[in-house]
Formats: sequence, structure tokens, C-alpha cells
Amino acid sequence: MKRLFRVKYPKIILLVCSMYLAYLLFADVQTSQFISRLGNLKYLGTFIAGLFFSFGFTTPFSVGFFLALKPENILVHSLIGGLGAALSDILILKFVKFSFKDEIKKLKQEPVSREIKLITRKLIAKKIRFYLTYLFAGIIIASPLPDEIGITILSGISKVNVKAIGVISWIFNTLGILVMLTLGNGF
Repeated sequence: MKRLFRVKYPKIILLVCSMYLAYLLFADVQTSQFISRLGNLKYLGTFIAGLFFSFGFTTPFSVGFFLALKPENILVHSLIGGLGAALSDILILKFVKFSFKDEIKKLKQEPVSREIKLITRKLIAKKIRFYLTYLFAGIIIASPLPDEIGITILSGISKVNVKAIGVISWIFNTLGILVMLTLGNGF
């Protein structure tokens, strides 16, 4: 049976749609006012927003929450949000496993991806590629991009244990949230 619509990267399209929906939700003044009235629940809200910061389709909503919250102490909120995100990354590793794995495999087969891999193997020593892979995965984890990609990269390079992924995830997610909150608060 043929599909009515054939889409090559359906998850990526859904991710873009979730970004748009989050923008519409958090552009609403009433949403921002509601979040700013949370009072004592801000830390719990920050932890929950951190949990959602890791999942590709919920990241835009988490970013919207963090920015609408406008916390006074961005370092504390970054640490708490990073902890929530690290917990989610561990859950991604253990349960969800690699929800983007199929599309990443497809992307690896694209001519551009194969060409980049060939060039890097020629120009960069194996040990340097190893550390650059960790750095690249960490940057993905720190960014609002789906952590599933970074976790997939980390778990694919060696037998990284859960504690190591948890620490790496907490550090990079905390840094990502800190940068986001710093930029969102206008320095």
C-alpha cells in the first residue's frame, strides 16, 4: 500500500513544527504572565523544564519556559535545569534509546555526510577525532537541538558508561541553559 504523502525526514519536520508551536505559545503575553507568577514553584518548574530540554520535540517549549521565567539567579536555575536535562538524557540512553537513529543513518548516507567523513579521516588523527567527537556531541547536548543526536554520537564512539554520560550531559546542558538565560536576560 502506498502512502499518501512520502516524507524523507518526518521527525525533523515535526521538530520544526514544534518550534513554531512553542513560539506561538510563548509569544502570548498571558503565557509569560502565568509563568512569572509561579513564585515558589520556580525551582520545580526549572527542573521540569530541564527534563523537557533534552527531548527534541519538547525542547522549544522548555526554551520558551526558561525565557519566560526570567529568573533572577540564572546560575542556580541553569544548574537545576541542567540536572533535569541530564536525568532525561540518561532516560534517553536507557529507555528511548535512539529515536533519531533511523534518520541519522539516512543522513550518514547522504553524499555530503560521506564526503565530510572521508575528509576528516584524511586530515585529522584518530585520537583528535575521538576528542572532537566528544566536543561535538557536547555542543549538540548544550544546544536546543535534540539531545538524542548527541547521546547517539556519545554511545556510538565507545562503551561510555551511564555515569560518564550523566556528568557530560549535566555539564553541557547546564552550560547551554546558562548561555540561553544569559542571552535571554540581555546579559
